[in-house]
Amino acid sequence: MREIVVLSGKGGTGKTSVTAALAVCAAKSDLPGGPPVLADCDVDAADLHLVLAPAIRERHEFLGGDKAAIDAALCESCGLCRDVCRFGAIDEGFQVVEASCEGCGVCAYVCPAGAATLGPRVSGDWFVSETRAGIMVHAALRMGEENSGKLVSTVKKAARAEAERLGRDILLVDGSPGIGCPVIASLGGASTVLMVAEPTLSAVHDIKRVHALARHFGIPCAAILNKADVCPELTRELASFCKESGIDVLGELPFDPAFVAAQLAGQSVAENAPERYERLFSDIWHRLATS
Repeated sequence: MREIVVLSGKGGTGKTSVTAALAVCAAKSDLPGGPPVLADCDVDAADLHLVLAPAIRERHEFLGGDKAAIDAALCESCGLCRDVCRFGAIDEGFQVVEASCEGCGVCAYVCPAGAATLGPRVSGDWFVSETRAGIMVHAALRMGEENSGKLVSTVKKAARAEAERLGRDILLVDGSPGIGCPVIASLGGASTVLMVAEPTLSAVHDIKRVHALARHFGIPCAAILNKADVCPELTRELASFCKESGIDVLGELPFDPAFVAAQLAGQSVAENAPERYERLFSDIWHRLATS
């Protein structure tokens, strides 16, 4: 199974817009193996669902860690738990302030009455959904929760299972911005990284970091240069970097209000402005799927 992971060094480069357009065009493609299974691995700020309008088929809780609880019937109000909790997660009434609890377990360790215990913490939810571009596995962390890398791995595992069930050959993954834990989790098992870059100073710097990360894991890269006409000088710098690094540039996209119009309409740009973008993204998908 091939896994194509769409990444960017920073947010706002158009990564999800590109992923959505590729997904819609892939669903219309006549390539063997059928459309890819989609995975939205930007679990901290997922937004692929805003374009593809998924109909949720399955919903599952994500247990991201532990949380403390204090049994009032057993608690002797000795104060030891509150004294040792460095996060201030136990209030004056010896109740756990869930938003502050880090699940370290020190309260349970010191409690002489056994009133403080650790239990599983529901940190988010993940879903298997039907979209007009095919099956999509996606997720959302709950407010203030962590362990997004673990949730990304959960999403990818479920997406692979769906692909195997359906006999699909490709996963198309919308990854997180940056190079941190969620991105590294997105890269597990990846066959190709499609980098979406824009000609701004921060984006040029950060796309080089994404390439270095992919190279560290031995994953080949391709690129799409978005908003290429905004700053021709930096676009040339991006193109030169790609050429020197052996990165195939699969296309250049202009700065175009059609992308915003598509988002407002709940569509990909390939659907909202097909005369300009359907053929372009279909060709890019064909190159990605057959390379």
